[in-house]
Order: sequence, then structure tokens, then C-alpha cells
Amino acid sequence: MAKAARFGLARILSKRGICSRTVAAQWIRAGRVSVAGEIILDPEQGFPLQQAAIAVDGGLVAVPERRVIMLHKPRGYLVTRSDTRGRRTVYELLPGDCWLAPVGRLDQASSGLLLFANDPSWAQTLLDPESHLCKCYHVQIQPPLEAEQIAALTAGPRIEGVQYQPMQVREIRCGGKTQWLEFQLIEGRNRQIRRLLASQDRKVLRLLRIAIGTLTLGSLRPGEWRELTPEEIPETSTNGPGRMRWIDSHQ
Repeated sequence: MAKAARFGLARILSKRGICSRTVAAQWIRAGRVSVAGEIILDPEQGFPLQQAAIAVDGGLVAVPERRVIMLHKPRGYLVTRSDTRGRRTVYELLPGDCWLAPVGRLDQASSGLLLFANDPSWAQTLLDPESHLCKCYHVQIQPPLEAEQIAALTAGPRIEGVQYQPMQVREIRCGGKTQWLEFQLIEGRNRQIRRLLASQDRKVLRLLRIAIGTLTLGSLRPGEWRELTPEEIPETSTNGPGRMRWIDSHQ
């Protein structure tokens, strides 16, 4: 019978959503964490992930209920806990009553739907490329793209040695000098849309994520957040229904 995989104690506490891995390591070195009654001082000492007898300050650590929050991230906010330059971060907008980690990213200049969760293992599964979770963006660019350029992006171009998967790109409206496009992606490369449009010598004026899977921003205003109900929380099975369907943003 194969032995259960072992993980560092600090990582286990982080994956249980108790605190960040850095904070967990500090607690362990301070002698605040025990396993089966034994104080552990090495944050990297390995244990089975589902080890049941972990205690912090003498209190057993239970696996918390999964909590997922949807934030409408405004432009200008960083997706980080703190910034040495004093710039605004999304954590200034979130509730402070539990530890939450971002599920994916949006860069400082982008806005829209961003998820946070206290369950890192679930979040990592959701982000796995094999989940094919569709993400929908509305993007304002200058100058407008021609129809053949949009078709080239839809096919999944190869740019600077990187092959992108096919995607859906369509024009929403065009105001002469600027144009609004809708992108639907089933992969999540870093700054993907900005890189794709830069390859066409287009400037991104605004980038807004409006949906992740079946979750949409709805009436949530910039800076506002709400907690998802258990029924709204996406399943992490890669075979779940609707994973690869494109979003009808007009429903």
C-alpha cells in the first residue's frame, strides 16, 4: 500500500486556509504549533495533508468551511496584501475576519470580477488549465481592429514563440477611433489579452473581466464584494457540465 503524500507543516496550515504560509512558518518557529501533542519547530517538517491532530496554541485546527468572495476590483488596485510603495491593494476592500487568497490575478490597470477563497487546494484546482474554465472580458482599444485581424486572434495566434489556444473575439461596438471587443478565453496566460493586442499594435484603454464560468459581475459596483452561496461556488471537476461552453453575455 502506497504511503500518503507528506507536506511541510506550514504548507498544510496554508492549504487549510488558516493563514498564509509565511505566517504559519512564524507560528511554528515560535513554538505555537503541535502535531499529536508534540511541538514542531521546523515549518518544512512533513506530515500527511489531512493530518487531524494539528493544534495552534493548544486548540485543534479544524478544516474551515469553504468561503469564496467575489470582488469587483477597481482599476488602480494591486492584487497583493501590502505594497512597499504605499499603493492601494484589494485587501483594503475585503472583509478582515478571515484569511483569503486571490484565485488568479488581475493587473493594476485592469478591473472586474476577482475571486478570493480560504481554500487554496480548491483554488488551485479551479485554476488548473485542464478545468477549461471560460473567462470573459470586455476590452476597449485604440485604434479599432479590422475583421481579418479579429479572425486571426480568434484562431489562436503564435506570438514570440508562444502558441495561444483558439478563443472567441467579437466586436461589441465601434466609436470611430476606439472599439470595444469581447474576449472569451479558456486559458489564463499572464497578461494574455494585452500581449495579443500589442502584437496588433493596439493600445488597451480599458480591460474589464465580466465573468468566470457561470459567475458574472451582475450589479456589483467597483470596490464592492459579496460572498458566494454554496450553490454558486464552481465545482472543480474537469468533467463538470458547461466547462468549455462559451458565455452568452447578453443573457
